[in-house]
Amino acid sequence: MTHPHNLCLTTLARSDACAIKTFGEELLDHLDPVEVLSSRTGLVMLPMRDTAQGTGFHLGEVLVSEAHIRMGAHEGYGMRRGRDLEAAMAMALVDLALDAGRAVADCTAFVSEQAKMQQAQDHDTLCRVEATRVDMETF
Repeated sequence: MTHPHNLCLTTLARSDACAIKTFGEELLDHLDPVEVLSSRTGLVMLPMRDTAQGTGFHLGEVLVSEAHIRMGAHEGYGMRRGRDLEAAMAMALVDLALDAGRAVADCTAFVSEQAKMQQAQDHDTLCRVEATRVDMETF
């Protein structure tokens, strides 16, 4: 199953840090030498939308790790919350491999597995939230 690029990056950004680092290490065998264009941490603004007014605002700043790499004409990018440059680099390696057409089946399987795990986690979270809902009409 192939994933659109934005969905793939969203899934990788939320993937388990240990899992993506391990997978990134395995990908290195399928890639040519990689040039690191940037590997850094920084702060980005967290955009939110006011549900009542529908207007956008910035909730605050979030610490992120960012990696940008190149292999020939192909590039890979990764940005994850927190101070984990290795996980951001592993994310960029997966993005690069997909862009270069290397280990596509392995990358697609990894992204699909992570997406399924995230969907299950999201479902569990929503169930816990729903359990706290109070219907004021019943009081």
